[in-house]
Amino acid sequence: MALLAAIACTFPAVAAEPAKKPNIVFILADDLGRADCGFMGGTEIKTPNIDKLAAAGATLDAFYVQPVCSPTRAAFLTGRYPMRHGLQVGVVRPWAQYGLPLDEQILPEGLKTAGYKTAIVGKWHLGHHAPDYLPTHRGFDHQYGHYNGALDYFTHIRDGGFDWHRDDRVNHDAGYSTHLIAKEAVKQIEETAGRGPFFLYVPFNAVHAPHQVPEKYTAAYPDLKGERRTYAGMLSAMDEGVGQIVAAVEKTGVRQDTLFIFSSDNGGPQPGRVTDNGKFRAGKATLYEGGVRVAACVTWDGKIKAGSVVTEPLHAVDLYPTLLNLTGATVAQKLPLDGKDFWPTIVEGKPTPHADILLNTTPNSGAIRAGDWKLVVTRGADDPDNPTATGGKERIELFNLKDDPYEKATLATKNPEKVKDLHGRLDGYAKQAVAPKAKPKPKDFVTPKVWGEKD
Repeated sequence: MALLAAIACTFPAVAAEPAKKPNIVFILADDLGRADCGFMGGTEIKTPNIDKLAAAGATLDAFYVQPVCSPTRAAFLTGRYPMRHGLQVGVVRPWAQYGLPLDEQILPEGLKTAGYKTAIVGKWHLGHHAPDYLPTHRGFDHQYGHYNGALDYFTHIRDGGFDWHRDDRVNHDAGYSTHLIAKEAVKQIEETAGRGPFFLYVPFNAVHAPHQVPEKYTAAYPDLKGERRTYAGMLSAMDEGVGQIVAAVEKTGVRQDTLFIFSSDNGGPQPGRVTDNGKFRAGKATLYEGGVRVAACVTWDGKIKAGSVVTEPLHAVDLYPTLLNLTGATVAQKLPLDGKDFWPTIVEGKPTPHADILLNTTPNSGAIRAGDWKLVVTRGADDPDNPTATGGKERIELFNLKDDPYEKATLATKNPEKVKDLHGRLDGYAKQAVAPKAKPKPKDFVTPKVWGEKD
């Protein structure tokens, strides 16, 4: 295993490096319903800019992420499942005295070895209790946005603390956060394009709660009600921002040299009332398809076939090795990777590089997909305030996603050998997991005036 880990972490790969290193623009939506974008079959909400971007490249029909926010961000940035970071339960909450471990060499650090300028514009959500955990200490040349989730879109306050920053120092730009993020992303493109390759990571906090949006964006949805209508307006505002980002890339003349990636960080919450995950079962915070199989696409003009659809299962951890291999980066990462280079799957139609994909493992739950088969194991609800506590009797569900993509009927009792196989694989991952780091809010915790700063 040690030998395999060493091989897996050696870069660059044998795949030929493109003649010109691509700019990389990764746009991450927050809590987006899978079927709320037109390119994934949605019809209620208008997303013309996202749809146009997807149509120019490949739709990822079976792209998996983690059930909630922070773990997906950790997976993408490290190429490793969050159970290796202790981030497999819940999210990094405002009072957390931990973050993404510092021994992880994250993606922007690797890209910088290939000459990339790196920037994060949007939501970090991977720790801010100490300076070393902040983005500009983790390989990003530039940071703009906020550290926590669920902040007020207009005041930029979370739980009484102000949370808006530029280069990891407090910033008081006024405005709706979606607009500010899009504006700053455009500015970064204008200042960087044509001066060497750049990596621009744009994790919008839209369309996460609290559901807030300028009234003009809800006017287009008179037939929708309550939070669903507000959510629709928020998605329209984000789609507008995506259009502005793509237009900036085109205006600066680097569209042909730019790889775009778009994804949600998890499935939509409150499906059927606020979000729409289509026919997929359940939503955010669950291990069913509606929670972890999200709207996603990749586009690179002339390199990825326009209008193509990739049905092979892939995972957010795959972005790390794929992008480092694609750019010829050299990496000092000594930790074993879970991600696989999925470029041949995207551009050549090769099968998934995975023998299996871990969807998560916690003291109370776990899920794994291998081929068309998926196992979901539940012993109880995970409690971020007591993350190592275990529940009661184990519930086992087995699905054949080819025949039953919406997980309507478990086949566990009819396929004991398949259950044994997948359960054994899941247990193998569970044995490698570190203890979840989530903890309840300390009774003596005092909210700082500015998150990330000591009062």
